[in-house]
Amino acid sequence: MGETRAAASAASKPARARNRRGEGGRLREDIIAAAVELLDETGDERAITLRSVARRVGIAAPSIYPHFPDQPAIMLAVVRREFAELERMLLSAVERAGDDPRERLFAICDTYLAFAQSHPERYRTMFGGLWMPNLGDSSLTETDLSTLGSETMGVLVDALGACVAAGQAASTDPFADAVALWLGLHGLAHQRAVTRAFPWPDDIADRVITALAHLNDA
Repeated sequence: MGETRAAASAASKPARARNRRGEGGRLREDIIAAAVELLDETGDERAITLRSVARRVGIAAPSIYPHFPDQPAIMLAVVRREFAELERMLLSAVERAGDDPRERLFAICDTYLAFAQSHPERYRTMFGGLWMPNLGDSSLTETDLSTLGSETMGVLVDALGACVAAGQAASTDPFADAVALWLGLHGLAHQRAVTRAFPWPDDIADRVITALAHLNDA
């Protein structure tokens, strides 16, 4: 991919000191962090190239290859990191919500929507976008792509299953209904991001959650 004007104008760092033996992992993390910075600053996945990332880290582009064979591999690492952060936030929300399964489910959904609103560039990239390669055109495999976000989905499935076990939801297939609930949340997050003016009902998120999770009346 060609570098965008935004990437070309991004400030580069001075040449990076060579890692000592055993510190290659630190460079890998620096590469991922640089890619996230470029995404946040430009809002454009096309700004993340081997050259722009290398410039940001302060290394020569070929120094990236021992850690990432191509640009999609960097993007995969970025997306995996963000899903791990989202999972951490969801689990923290569960802990704060207490013991009631219904409250835990709402806490997960509210946190998910808040993450999407707070980090729109990262969120958009996590769920596809220009970086997503055709299989065979990069180093990524079908498994790499099909398992993205699986742990995060597991948090939602477990929360809905707990509601069913507590008699708070009528779902007969918690996994399928959790997927449907995620699609509803994703659609709401997307529309909130792209719609400039719409009279959203104040309780629209609660309506989506209640309906798609098949929650019983509180």
